[in-house]
Amino acid sequence: MKSVISRSLGRRGLVAIGALLLSACAGFGNSPLAPGVSTLPDVVATMGQPAMHWKNADGSQQLAFAAGPGGTQTFMVFVAPDGKLQRIVGVLNEGFFGLIQPGMSQEQVLRLLGPSGTPPTPFRRTGTLTWSWLFCQSQNVQQYFDVNFDAATGQVRSIGQHPWTHGYMPGTPPCQLQNIALP
Repeated sequence: MKSVISRSLGRRGLVAIGALLLSACAGFGNSPLAPGVSTLPDVVATMGQPAMHWKNADGSQQLAFAAGPGGTQTFMVFVAPDGKLQRIVGVLNEGFFGLIQPGMSQEQVLRLLGPSGTPPTPFRRTGTLTWSWLFCQSQNVQQYFDVNFDAATGQVRSIGQHPWTHGYMPGTPPCQLQNIALP
């Protein structure tokens, strides 16, 4: 039991370190977007229409942009109540996947990862609904990250990963990890 607790605490520590490192990276490709300067219309003009958009009670906003080859990138854009860009964060990576916990709602998962890149898959025998995101894992290989929800409650039951093998055997196609954060 002690080793399970130690591994769980170690995993949370790695997730926190990964999130900090991710937020320390600068730039969004070669875009002209700058925190505190760029506005929401600037973001939309540069990145296109968001896949999802949330307005918070304090007037701030969060937008999800799916991007990249094969849909392996999702960027969350955070806009302050004054309409100025706060930050852009790439979320399809192990650091953010580690934040998904049993009991979370579908809305909480969407706020962390954005929309799933594949249609939800129901499993009637087990009473689960699976959402999957294609992403570039740390060895620059495409994989799917799966979140399994209880079909009755809509809460997370479990998470997992599986290889992307659509027509490529024996391995998975290479990709380029580009989850960048604009602090």
